[in-house]
Amino acid sequence: MNSSLTSLTSIALSNPQHPALRSRFLRRWLNAKETRIHELENIAQLSLSKAVFGEILQNEMAQGASLSAAMRRTRNLLLSSLIVRDLNGSANLHEVITTISDFAGFVVQTHLQQLMSEMLAMHGQPIGEESGEAQELIVLGMGKLGGHELNVSSDIDLIFCYSENGETQAGPEQRELSNHEFFSRLGKKLIAAISEITEDGFSFRVDMALRPNGNSGPLVASFGMVEDYFLVQGREWERYAWVKARAITGKAEHIAVLGKIIHPFVYRRYLDYGVIDSLRNMHHQIRAEVVRQETRHPDRGINVKLGRGGIREVEFLAQVFQLIRGGREPILRDRSTRKTLNTLAEKGILDQQVVAQLLLAYTFLRDVEHRLQYLDDAQTHIFPSNLEDQHIVAQMMGYADVSALNAVLIPHMRFVAEQFDAIFKDKSDKETEQLEAPNLSDPDAVETIELHLQTLGFQEVKSLAQRLASTWRSGKMQSLSESSQQKVSGLINSALNILAKRTEGQTDSLQRLLDFLEQIARRSAYLSLLSEFPHALERLLRMMSASDWAAKFLNRHPILLDELLDESVLHQVPDWSSFSAELHHQLQQQNGDIEAQLDSLREMHHALLFRLLAQDLEGRLSVEHLADALSKLADIVVDAVVRAVWQSIPNRHRERPRFAVIAYGKLGGKELSYASDLDVIFLYDDEDQEAPALYAKLAQRFITWMTSHTSAGVLFDIDIALRPDGASGLMVSSIKSFEKYQEKSAWLWEHQALTRARFCAGDQEIGERFERIREQVLRLPRDADNLQSEVSSMRKKMRDANVNRSDLFDLKHDHGGMIDIEFIVQYLVLRYAHDYPDLTANIGNIALLKRCGELQLIDPTLAVETANTYRILRKYQHNIRLQGEEKARVPTDKVAQVILASQALWNTLLT
Repeated sequence: MNSSLTSLTSIALSNPQHPALRSRFLRRWLNAKETRIHELENIAQLSLSKAVFGEILQNEMAQGASLSAAMRRTRNLLLSSLIVRDLNGSANLHEVITTISDFAGFVVQTHLQQLMSEMLAMHGQPIGEESGEAQELIVLGMGKLGGHELNVSSDIDLIFCYSENGETQAGPEQRELSNHEFFSRLGKKLIAAISEITEDGFSFRVDMALRPNGNSGPLVASFGMVEDYFLVQGREWERYAWVKARAITGKAEHIAVLGKIIHPFVYRRYLDYGVIDSLRNMHHQIRAEVVRQETRHPDRGINVKLGRGGIREVEFLAQVFQLIRGGREPILRDRSTRKTLNTLAEKGILDQQVVAQLLLAYTFLRDVEHRLQYLDDAQTHIFPSNLEDQHIVAQMMGYADVSALNAVLIPHMRFVAEQFDAIFKDKSDKETEQLEAPNLSDPDAVETIELHLQTLGFQEVKSLAQRLASTWRSGKMQSLSESSQQKVSGLINSALNILAKRTEGQTDSLQRLLDFLEQIARRSAYLSLLSEFPHALERLLRMMSASDWAAKFLNRHPILLDELLDESVLHQVPDWSSFSAELHHQLQQQNGDIEAQLDSLREMHHALLFRLLAQDLEGRLSVEHLADALSKLADIVVDAVVRAVWQSIPNRHRERPRFAVIAYGKLGGKELSYASDLDVIFLYDDEDQEAPALYAKLAQRFITWMTSHTSAGVLFDIDIALRPDGASGLMVSSIKSFEKYQEKSAWLWEHQALTRARFCAGDQEIGERFERIREQVLRLPRDADNLQSEVSSMRKKMRDANVNRSDLFDLKHDHGGMIDIEFIVQYLVLRYAHDYPDLTANIGNIALLKRCGELQLIDPTLAVETANTYRILRKYQHNIRLQGEEKARVPTDKVAQVILASQALWNTLLT
């Protein structure tokens, strides 16, 4: 090794074609200072360990360089040495990636030590509030750094953690900080020290995107926060990321505690449904990424990382088996891709010859990747479009030209791709044992289908066979390409096998699926998705079996099929702040393109609504919690639309409108359902002479944005009938005129409606003023007899307008039903809020009934029973709506006992 490097002086002077000198980075580095050749020669005999890193660093600092400058110069020397050793054949892949990974750890540890000393001097030692122990920043290396397989020009993925919350133990002249603030500041300083670009370059680029909540989350996280995040929000793809997590700094005991938090999230005890689904989902993402890259940059060469058969697929093969089996077999928890592949071979999970060839391919691909990066010290994985640079890379690899290199590279990538597909295909093929399916294109298919359905155990085989045959013979199906017809046929037969295992709802489920397939038949992407991800088909059938409304919703929005791929995301608790921020960001990015904004609003709203629907159908949400979530979703959308519409109005006189949306009805009471209208009014508080016209335009456009049907569907129907003076009134009212109207002119029924009103979106000050007006109006003293008479009269008018001529009980309109209970609550609020101000709180009918019972305004037992009645009726109504029924009616005997309390309370108060 020494003789090779010692000869570098003559090489540099007389042989510019030497492989190492084909690196432009190396040439620039050598040419910048004459002594650099000798620096390389001086470390030629040394093993590049942390001790050597420290020695080089100290030498640089002894010459007057700061730690930051010395670290960057050390990095450049090491990288130059690795380039020479690698291209001379003196170092293999293992030495290259181990050295650069060790150096990254050295960089983090060294800078952290200095920065920690400075922070301690300013703020004192962070102490855990429970243990009383000194706290340290734990830096986790993720990705290839965590696996000790870093690229020479890679960024480093980091996550910052600390054990406990608490405060620093500050001295007299020190400023006390919370542990979180202390470590946040320390983390920011560490990132800057490592990644800031100076005249000496940088040590490493730093990426913090893998931390909990990504770039929108806090920079540092306590162990408690990490654990809560995993339990509530941790997504399936994050399990893949955390497989690689490796602590670079921190106390051993704290690292052990963190490991006990990470392992249950990453590794499951059994081969569970979610893991198999994640395999398919990640497979889809890899292919989608390749297609996107190739579509956007058709002139680019091979991507050795993301391309078909690239490095990512080798890593994925190893990680999938880690997640499937790592919970039960700790030996599979090693972070190294190469070690994991060897373990899979040793355990017989993968064939030894296959693993040997995979490792050869992996090594070759990584070597190519490094040579791409050696050119300019650039973080790239793609062959350059420049032919000369392609030729240089080929020569660095020891080949005469690119054709000779590709003759080896492409077979390696083809082999990786074949193994990737083979494992994927094997998994899905073994999932279900299916009976031989009938040929739907057979002219005598009806009889064949009848026999097949009967064998599977279906009921009503004649009608179902006729429907299947007619669907298949339809013009829409017959016009499909052969491949699409095969996919549709395969999906139908898979569905039959799935439904055959069920004892209820077979006919309805199949009918709904056929309607859906007819809807999406010409969209090959959707057919491919359902064909490629069998569990997505199972979920689709499950949802369709549970709800006709869900089936029709999917028919209208088949783009939501993508949501079925990852069950962890589908069942994730909504992160409202993230959703709101993402929605606003998307609309800002599309500012000026109203059509794109309308579609984005609808797609993002529908996607989150669909997730709530999935959780609802699987019993994860009560009716009350669902209504809260749907109302919150509507609030966010309303606020986003107001902001976006205002930006679209020319000649606006202020950056933010002095405008508010007030919610009434179901949205006002936070009792929204899937297909509810939004009852709203618009208020403003602006003395500008153009304000009335501008805010009227804002309100009109708001309604248009919400109600327009686009290719992505519709958001909400809007009802503004509750505005002052109703249909004859202005669309937008000033807050002053609204107050005057409510106090002087409003009808009693408008005050009833006000009991369920609240500020929804827009200007906060107007919202606060509205709430004060609302409370004042609701607390007005009222004549008890007159109030009772008017409420009863209004209820009679509504009942007369909705006569139930059936033998069923109308959950909403009949005596003792939901509207009766709502009127009871409104009456109680208007009757007693003058003496009991807390009754003006918009806390919902159930809570208000119970409060009135506690205050002895009504019989406490009757109050609780009526509240329970309301809850039960809402649940019945919700279930009926899910089946697509417009009128919520049930057999009277089903609710006869349930409504006794509400009827008794009505009769006590309002007759």
